[in-house]
Amino acid sequence: MAEGPLHDMGGNVSGKVILGTKPGCRMDIPAPCSVVIFGASGDLTRRKIIPSLYRLFAIDLLPSSFFVIGTARTPISDSAFRDSMQEAVKDAFSEDFSESSWQVFSEMLYYTSVEYDVQDAYVGLRDKLLALEKTHGTRGNRIYYLATPPAVYEPVIKNLGIAGLSKEDGGYRHIVIEKPFGSDLESARHLNRTLAASFAEHQIYRMDHYLAKETVQNILMFRFANSLFEPVWNMRYIDHVQITVSETLGVEHRAGYYETAGVIRDMFQNHIFQLLAMTAMEPPAIFNAESVRDEKIKVFKSVRPFNLEDLPSQVVEGQYDKGTMEGKEVPAYRNEPGVSPESTTPTYTALKVHIDNWRWSGVPFYLRSGKRLSMRKAEISIHFRPVPHLMFSHTMEESIEPNVLILRVQPDEGIGLHFQAKNSGSRVCLNTVLMNFSYQNAFLLDGYERVLLDCMQGDQMLFVRSDGEEQTWVLLTPLIERLAADTDVRPGIFPNYSAGSSGPVQAEELLKRDGRAWRPL
Repeated sequence: MAEGPLHDMGGNVSGKVILGTKPGCRMDIPAPCSVVIFGASGDLTRRKIIPSLYRLFAIDLLPSSFFVIGTARTPISDSAFRDSMQEAVKDAFSEDFSESSWQVFSEMLYYTSVEYDVQDAYVGLRDKLLALEKTHGTRGNRIYYLATPPAVYEPVIKNLGIAGLSKEDGGYRHIVIEKPFGSDLESARHLNRTLAASFAEHQIYRMDHYLAKETVQNILMFRFANSLFEPVWNMRYIDHVQITVSETLGVEHRAGYYETAGVIRDMFQNHIFQLLAMTAMEPPAIFNAESVRDEKIKVFKSVRPFNLEDLPSQVVEGQYDKGTMEGKEVPAYRNEPGVSPESTTPTYTALKVHIDNWRWSGVPFYLRSGKRLSMRKAEISIHFRPVPHLMFSHTMEESIEPNVLILRVQPDEGIGLHFQAKNSGSRVCLNTVLMNFSYQNAFLLDGYERVLLDCMQGDQMLFVRSDGEEQTWVLLTPLIERLAADTDVRPGIFPNYSAGSSGPVQAEELLKRDGRAWRPL
């Protein structure tokens, strides 16, 4: 069993922590590198990026030769940037924060102001990078992380190319791009063309942090490494599949973005369709990034286009009304700060999707996501067909529930299998029992920690390729445009579910018509 010392957040050795179950499973420390964060004064940098880098440092997974340059329009000093990031890390780790550990990490943090659309500003950034690379010995390996609003992506990408900062001259140059990657097919293609003018595809890391969840990564291992499951992972044995990503939070501080995006752009085009592809894909010939991404794209190309003339049989939309969450009254979406009182933006969508290939012929995939629902949950449930001959039909009054396999993505990452077992006693009674595996007590990297580490190591398996990005927009852009055109209907039905509920009743009908039901939230 591969074990190794792991430092706690204060940098002190806290004993042995299992990093793998076999020799060779331990995570490798990346080669020396630097990270340049565009949008370093923003919320994403404070909440996710810097805390994730700090934790990687604290658990000895960052290279010893490493530094960060934060950039934004606001001119501040290195020390002011460090002070600001210290507060962010304290907020993230509270009692686990250590002054001594921070002192070492903070010496790796620098700042320079950059006007994103001014070419000369990138000359100054290049000069600072070259000087710090000599000081820290990072060998020219760089990661450019775009933590800016999407409107800033294009000038940053173009100016990195013009300044020669994208050219790989001895070290790698990787660029990380957060969602949303475009707002429709044409904008996604335009952004891909902009990227391709300055960076090669092997340099581009289109990030979806859901793919870094331990259970999502485990889907492929679970399917293809276990002879119990792969032979039955098809239309002969599986009745249907449900993918749920439910949130208890409302729109919060994101109204400006959400009013123009809506739930399909925000959740389905990236997170949920990626979960769909991982669940439905064929086994790759070789387990590497390109082969896995090839198979995912085949899934997207096999998804049946939505029938735009019969959307009610495939799509349900919703918008949350006021309600009660954890005993507290919360407002309707239309009463949230920054939201129009007549908003027709959906905060909930359920889709019925078919994949037209041999493996999944006739098997519906039901996808749903929404805000202000009763529970925070992300899971994939595989619902198997009932047994073909019920030999217990003369001795049992109740029906036998089919087996269900649950892949829990969050919050309790793990896998559960529901199967039937006899109750104790002389009478023939069956009971559904759960065989459960949980990552709860395991050493885990969170989504941002994992994708940062993979980007440093040049592993693109958890990142979306350009053709995969565009193919999801091919499927969803016509649907989004048609739904948006039905504005004469939406105001009449919105809001149509209470905060704290399981969503619109119409979503229940979507499955009820097929003789099925959603798994409870």
